[in-house]
Amino acid sequence: MSFQEQLQRLRKEKGLSQEKLAEIIGISRQAVAKWEVGKSYPDIARLIALSDFFKVSIDKLVNDYEENCRLSIEDNKEDYINENIIQFLCTAKKATYAGKGAEVQSSRPNSHDLQYTEGNLKYIDTYLGGEQFAGEEALWKDDMPIWVMNYNGRIICEGFSISFLKEALALVSKEHPYRGPMVYQNGQYKYHCIVNGKFEWFHGYEEIFFNDTKVYECIFHGGCIK
Repeated sequence: MSFQEQLQRLRKEKGLSQEKLAEIIGISRQAVAKWEVGKSYPDIARLIALSDFFKVSIDKLVNDYEENCRLSIEDNKEDYINENIIQFLCTAKKATYAGKGAEVQSSRPNSHDLQYTEGNLKYIDTYLGGEQFAGEEALWKDDMPIWVMNYNGRIICEGFSISFLKEALALVSKEHPYRGPMVYQNGQYKYHCIVNGKFEWFHGYEEIFFNDTKVYECIFHGGCIK
């Protein structure tokens, strides 16, 4: 079922008009109408609001997200971004936080820092906090910054598993080199990740459910450095 079909079904099940849903979400009726006929698509913030309001996960709400929000890495990238750099990013992610890599010396008071280097490429992930956290991942080539991703997340309630989060993040791929895969499930845990944009400029959202209860969420965005 497409997003527009899902939205219409959920709205009608609650007995809401387009006007009323628009009022609840804080947008215009015309925007809802365009979503329902497939003429436009909500951004991450609106998808989160719809997911929270209808009490459904983003992947259930956006069943055809692979067509609407999937990563598109095009062949005509800037010269300094190529397949080898994206592969390096994935390797670095798997070797650091997702792979339970050792932290290096803090760059700021009480920060957690992880680093991976290969030839002239360097990856640094630094974050603050724990249950509520914020951080930044970045790439350097020949000591010049070329790409960055900022993230901000929180543990919502009991049931969260850091081991499951790292398990999902370890599945990062060249086709989706941000956080984890779009959907991953292991037992009672389910991970979702949705991205708008391209490697050069993007924003996204990830969440974890435990027994159909959302226990974790994280927003991220970034792009190339010029």
